[in-house]
Amino acid sequence: MRSSNPVFSRRGFSRDNGYAGFNAAPQAGAAAAGANPYAQGTANPYATNPYAQQDTQYGAPQAPARSGAMTIDDVVTRTAMTLGTVVLTAALSWALLPVDEANLGKSYGIGIGAALVAFVFAIVQSFKRKASPALILAYAAFEGVFLGVISSTVSTYISPGTVMQAVMGTMCVFAGVLIAYKMRWIRVTRRFYGFVMAAAMGFVLLMMVNLLFSVFGGGDGLGFRSGGLGILFGVVGIILGACFLALDFKQVEDGIAYGAPREESWLAAFGLTLTLVWIYLEMLRLLSILNGDD
Repeated sequence: MRSSNPVFSRRGFSRDNGYAGFNAAPQAGAAAAGANPYAQGTANPYATNPYAQQDTQYGAPQAPARSGAMTIDDVVTRTAMTLGTVVLTAALSWALLPVDEANLGKSYGIGIGAALVAFVFAIVQSFKRKASPALILAYAAFEGVFLGVISSTVSTYISPGTVMQAVMGTMCVFAGVLIAYKMRWIRVTRRFYGFVMAAAMGFVLLMMVNLLFSVFGGGDGLGFRSGGLGILFGVVGIILGACFLALDFKQVEDGIAYGAPREESWLAAFGLTLTLVWIYLEMLRLLSILNGDD
């Protein structure tokens, strides 16, 4: 099962010599769909792996412990490092890049520039065959600068409590999806994957069209970023982010089960960070609309 996350969309955990590695076949970003690497046309999808055993409770593949294999502790540690970098640079940019009337243009320009640099780093890492911790942490640092400027602007001009609400909302979505996934209330199947991919493609295309209309026509384009439609699309964006989390959890679970190399935990951390940034931005936008209407 490949994730809709831009990082995981081109790397599916596969069984190679009895353990998992990331399939490096390139895909066209988050919009690319891939076949389920476990569907091999056999009644038992794990039969081709002589080392994997079937978990009778959840049906998840189980692989023997292997030296140098990725563990959940590795994923948690790398994710904490990556998210910690985002939070640190966001706090620094909030403090050092004021968004008052005199400095708003300059600070906003630096924030947008940092977002573009982070986007380039993310694309480069997504197409690399191996994880680059330096590149991933650099992405996190520049992404944090952008988030710090945006968050400071929202806090200054809309509502001081909006940012904390967005942070808490993001944490609640993460915790809720994690609990639902562990309890098997969410089952990641090929149908689930296909639905999420189709919805994500439609969402992104609509946002691109709205952006074009806003650039050439002025205002809010088609109205997808404000008012009733803005609220609706904000909710849809958060739901999509929650679905991305479920796909990412599945990807990590399969990688650990099949003994993916430990360095791949950086890719897991990178993908989870991308998804959490998506959810935070959509949450921030939704709450900005709601609080701005008060």
